[in-house]
Amino acid sequence: MTNRITTGVAMVYMSTDFPGLTSAQAELVKHWRACCRGGSLPFREQLDPGQIRAHLSEVSIVEIRDNKEARFRLVGSGLRKVFGREMRGRKVTDLDQGMLEMLSLGLERSCEEQRPVGGLIERSKDTHAWLRLPLQGPAQSVQVLCHDVLIPNARLKDEYSREFNTRSVSMRNLAA
Repeated sequence: MTNRITTGVAMVYMSTDFPGLTSAQAELVKHWRACCRGGSLPFREQLDPGQIRAHLSEVSIVEIRDNKEARFRLVGSGLRKVFGREMRGRKVTDLDQGMLEMLSLGLERSCEEQRPVGGLIERSKDTHAWLRLPLQGPAQSVQVLCHDVLIPNARLKDEYSREFNTRSVSMRNLAA
């Protein structure tokens, strides 16, 4: 079952079988699923950085404590451009309001549902593609692997066009 929620600026997809909306998200979700064992969420240590190397600069790990305080534990170098500064060790609430709202999308939901949550936020010049993957954390906390990237709208449209054409050809071949 897939739920698609479209708000004024955001598309949010929640599904038991969320495949990812971009190729980067799809690769991260695939690796995350491979790390899940026996229906349990993976620990951060189970993730293989070598398998997701191409995306590490756009990945952060947010730790949420029982008191609901969320803090960045790891922040990829590419996220400085997205967040406007280095955020490792800082509280999520240190972000400006707009960025806080963008980052917060899906954090709570991915923890509650214990599954991937992602979406796209279309802006004037770019689109913010975001993904939240819940992880088992240390005692009294949960961790979420976050993938956030700003994609120029022209590049995103090009990627979807290629992906749609590939799927169309595959579906025609199946029908034949």
